[in-house]
Amino acid sequence: MRPLSDRAKPWPMEVNMPTEIKTDFRLPSYSKWRAPRAVVDSGAGVIIATVEVDAPPERIFRALTTTEVEQWWGHPGFYRWKNWQADLRVGGQWSVAVHFADGSTNGGYGEFAELEEPRKIVMTRRFEQHPLLGTRETTITYRLDPIESGTRVTLRDEGFIGRSEAAFGNAEHWERVLGWLQACLAPVKPLPPGLRSATLQFA
Repeated sequence: MRPLSDRAKPWPMEVNMPTEIKTDFRLPSYSKWRAPRAVVDSGAGVIIATVEVDAPPERIFRALTTTEVEQWWGHPGFYRWKNWQADLRVGGQWSVAVHFADGSTNGGYGEFAELEEPRKIVMTRRFEQHPLLGTRETTITYRLDPIESGTRVTLRDEGFIGRSEAAFGNAEHWERVLGWLQACLAPVKPLPPGLRSATLQFA
């Protein structure tokens, strides 16, 4: 037998060991994980959306079911919800007037199908007119799960079978709505002492 030095030697294995740990900037940041996100199952006609809010479930339940919705649901350059009315019980009715920036109005209404304060709300919804849904009714479920930083809000909006365009359009809008909710309930951070004194000086 020939010595190993005279025989064909295998190719050496090259192992590249990292010299330092680098941040993978492709991964979402913490703030992006908390941002509103919505997806559509067009076959099932369902929208699923989620957001993390810096408030307890009790606070969010109140913001979704009382006249507090008029304070945060909407934007001056888009529309505002007004005249919210709700009979907060299973089978109770709710209604709201939608006032658009151009002066036009619309009406939304439905009923509460299930209430588990402060963790769950199931309600139907339809509008007097909708560009993609017409007067079709959908069913909205809010789940409010406590987490370390506050509450994870998970929304399910179903009833879009055969209306995929409306589903994708509403999914985009749900991200906007949940963003309004998150911003409204975000804790107010105090100004730094130097900036606070300067603000008082020029007030």
